[in-house]
Amino acid sequence: MSFLTARPDTFKTTLEVVPPGTHDPGPLLTRLKAISHLPFDGFSVAANPVAKPRMSAMAFSHLLQRDTKKPAILHVTVRDHNRLGLQAELWGARALGIDTVICVTGDPSAREAQTATVNDLNVFDLITMARDTGLTPGAVLDFRPEVDGLAHEINRLEKKQAAGCQYIVTQPVYDRATAERIKKHMPANAQVILGILPLLSLRHARFLHHKVAGIAVPPSLMAKMKAAEEPVKTGIENARDMLAIAREHFSGACIMPPFDRFDIMHDIL
Repeated sequence: MSFLTARPDTFKTTLEVVPPGTHDPGPLLTRLKAISHLPFDGFSVAANPVAKPRMSAMAFSHLLQRDTKKPAILHVTVRDHNRLGLQAELWGARALGIDTVICVTGDPSAREAQTATVNDLNVFDLITMARDTGLTPGAVLDFRPEVDGLAHEINRLEKKQAAGCQYIVTQPVYDRATAERIKKHMPANAQVILGILPLLSLRHARFLHHKVAGIAVPPSLMAKMKAAEEPVKTGIENARDMLAIAREHFSGACIMPPFDRFDIMHDIL
């Protein structure tokens, strides 16, 4: 049974990590082991985010579990594997003691990367395959605030739940109004984990707001980042506020430290 669903009434906090872009996991594992004593429940391990190659998410999840004694959620994407490869990944995860996955479509491959996007299955098919393999599957709520896409995502969430999805992780949220709007529209039985991506600077906030689909930084927070003498502290304060809001309204939170800034986790938690 997954650590996320074993006690559904207990708030869960996860830390999203990106595997190294080399064959050597040592330096990153050392940094993560150094913060593994902090009060979070497990890791969420991304698979080739922004369609750039990284160490196998399954291999790194296994190493994390071995070295930190904390569970890892494996991201599995339909972008990178056909149905044979996906089934192999899921069986391999179970063999390595990974019991929880998050099923995602995957960021689109850039044209200049000369990489083919597979999409042999869709994300609903993958959720069902993961469920039938004996894993606990989750999915992402990409509510696209820039185009007010929450209603569309609620319809997709219902299909994901019908396919076997047992929890949902939102894209990063930066204000109470957005968090409460999401909560208001969630099905009563949905286990929702709020995404929290701390801001590091005004430039970082502007990049996320203008360049990353699915993320909207509210004007009030943008103004705070612009006026801040220490923008990192302002970003940490917002992340702490969102964590408190998550405890009010959601089943958990997934904190996503940008650029491997794991040092800020002490102040957030």
